[in-house]
Order: sequence, then C-alpha cells, then structure tokens
Amino acid sequence: DYELCEEWGHFYPVPREDLINLHREHLLHLLEMGDMEKALQLLQRIEDPGVCLAISEQSLDQHPSLAACHFLADYLTAHFNASLTAARRNDIQALHIGSKVLLTLPELSRVNYFHLSSRPLLMLEQLLMNMKVDWVAVAVQTLHQLLAGQEIGFTVEDIDNLLSKYAEKALNFPFTLKEKRS
Repeated sequence: DYELCEEWGHFYPVPREDLINLHREHLLHLLEMGDMEKALQLLQRIEDPGVCLAISEQSLDQHPSLAACHFLADYLTAHFNASLTAARRNDIQALHIGSKVLLTLPELSRVNYFHLSSRPLLMLEQLLMNMKVDWVAVAVQTLHQLLAGQEIGFTVEDIDNLLSKYAEKALNFPFTLKEKRS
C-alpha cells in the first residue's frame, strides 16, 4: 500500500506534509519489520533533501525500537550533520552513542534501559546504581571508543569522574569499626 501511494504521488500533486507523513509511516514500518536495506532504499529515493531530513527527524522523534533509533541516528549523522543545529546534532549523536551502549547489554535487559538511550551518561550511572559492574565495564570501554574526537555534551573525563564518585561511595562506611578485645 505504501508503494502504491508513493507511485500515486509521482503522478498527482500531493501536499508536502502528506508526502512526509506517508514516507515517515512507510519508513517506520520498514524499520519495525527489521528491513534496514529497504528503509535505506526508501530514503535514497526521496529527491528533496529537505523532505528526507524531515522524514528522518520525525521518525526518530517517534521513539521507535532500539535498532530503528540506531539506524535513524546513524543516517542523520552521516547525511545531514551540517544541516542540523548544534543542539540537535548533539542530541542525535548522544542517541547514536546511547543505542550502541544499549546494544552491548544483554538482550533481555535492554528494555530496562531503553528510556535512557539518549542519555548515555545517565544510563551508565543507572548501571552503577544497579550494581551491574560487568555491564559497566563493557559500556565504559564502548564509550571510550565512541567518544574519541566527538563532542556530545560529555567527555571521557565526565565518565571517569562518575566512576570515581561511585567507587568512593562503595568504600564509604557509615560506621566505625571497633576493635575486638579478647
């Protein structure tokens, strides 16, 4: 049905907003089906870069699945980085990095942290608070690799400070130890 509507749009004038809505729904459908190749082909068929940018951004704002978010953030970063405002670029890069960190977590646990995908530093803190030390180790390694040369609102030093803060809390005892006398 989407393809038929798309063909119809080639023959008859369709308002820009309706065209954007059609392509957005088609793109989200393809992404939810896991067909990233057809989703990429759909975006490449759209001749107007402004329409393509609007479709990609609106699709991302719909908060689709993890794989779809990762695909859209990657696509926007690769093709429209110069067209985005600095704040929006940082948000999309943070989502891109957050989705990569989520992909390092065990599959059944990803749903618990998905709402933090656009805030990777907060996700890391949540993992620390939940005592998921092994997951934190993998997440930190991934973040160190991804942050090399990028500015997204936090740095490697912020990660190190967060880890130091929680390491200090782990060693903080609220009572004093008394010496046992025999």
